[in-house]
Amino acid sequence: MDAKRFGSFGLATPPARQAISADEAIALLKSGTAGPGSLLGYGNGRSYGDSCQNDAGAVVDMRPVDRIRSFNAETGVLEADAGALLCDIIAHAAPYGFFPAVIPGTQFVTLGGAIANDVHGKNHHRRGTFGCHVESFALLRSDGRIHRCSQNENGQLFRATIGGMGLTGLILSASIRLMRVASLDIIEKATRFRDLSEFFDLAEAADQANEYAVAWIDQMAGGHGRGRGLLFTGNHAEHGSHAAVRAGSRLSVPVQPPFNVLNRLFLTAFNAAYRWAKGRSAAPRQAGYQGFFFPLDGVRDWNRLYGPRGLFQHQSVVPEAHARHAVPALLEAARRAGQGSFLTVLKRFGGVRSPALLSFPRPGYTLTLDFPNKGEKTLRLLADLDRITVEAGGAVNPYKDARMPPETFAASFPTWQRLEALRDPAFLSSFWARTAKKLDVGRRNAEAAE
Repeated sequence: MDAKRFGSFGLATPPARQAISADEAIALLKSGTAGPGSLLGYGNGRSYGDSCQNDAGAVVDMRPVDRIRSFNAETGVLEADAGALLCDIIAHAAPYGFFPAVIPGTQFVTLGGAIANDVHGKNHHRRGTFGCHVESFALLRSDGRIHRCSQNENGQLFRATIGGMGLTGLILSASIRLMRVASLDIIEKATRFRDLSEFFDLAEAADQANEYAVAWIDQMAGGHGRGRGLLFTGNHAEHGSHAAVRAGSRLSVPVQPPFNVLNRLFLTAFNAAYRWAKGRSAAPRQAGYQGFFFPLDGVRDWNRLYGPRGLFQHQSVVPEAHARHAVPALLEAARRAGQGSFLTVLKRFGGVRSPALLSFPRPGYTLTLDFPNKGEKTLRLLADLDRITVEAGGAVNPYKDARMPPETFAASFPTWQRLEALRDPAFLSSFWARTAKKLDVGRRNAEAAE
């Protein structure tokens, strides 16, 4: 199997050294012959960093394991194999009036990956994370057994696996609860705001009145336009289509250019055009779900535009009490560094708790920034963004990360040892090796020195 096909979406980290099929991994696990740290499930590679890589072992190709097993059109409970894509789940359930309760910014995520990363969407304020809607799953561990996990059965493993980044075993299949919707179409409204202060004044009311809410920031704007953007709100249309649109696009970036195409001049022009096109009318309009939820899915392999060195994505969350200071500070740090973000997204997380032991979303505001990889210059900026986030009492998203130091991870997730205690010894990721494992070694050394 060509391991080079199993990279991360950010393209800033090397692809997998070794990849094996799901059947091979299942045989190893059932026979009890999987070595320490030798495996990690790999879905569709939409994580931006190295949480989907295992430099010390092999990644397990789960995409061919993609059967939708059953669907109850009365309750909305769907069971599928771990490799089923969310776009396939949408297509299967849409004719019956159901849609995933939580959907991330791409439909090309596997069911297992959505659980392992406890992904979130534009409606966290109402529905929480993906893990809030997981009924149960089958988890194969290196003890050779398939563990049936739910809130009431193997509850510790259930909570550790949701948001556990694939470290507790191999998810084989899962049952999730979908939500009933009037249609797949969205009544979308774009509201201009002059600066971040005006956004914060609008955000809570927007969440209370709408199923979905997210803001786009024109990060390239300076002077009086600094912090301006568009607040997008949406609700499922009462009278709209129940037909899922075929996933995929005829538009693509067929080859990787030898340099970063998304330079400052391009970003400035793009942001101005986007703000004009999307914000020219404040009137609500009915739009298809693909454009509202998955705008970047319309261009296949768009990440190649960043050139051969790839991109880093930085997603942070800061408590609501500190957001009015911390969010402008994060954007100002990027401006000072002379680094423009192609996609700058800001949204509000609500108080719906995830069942996960480790889950990135928590009450507050989350900011997502994309930067072309310019080597040490970009790494210094990302370290600065980490510092601002941690000092504000916030957290950095691990499944969007490719370089955070162990100290940032520990500050973001102070209970990480609870997941380490339930991690299957046969499973490891490059992310966990460079963060939690180093923290664990440091802790053991400190205890031995006492």
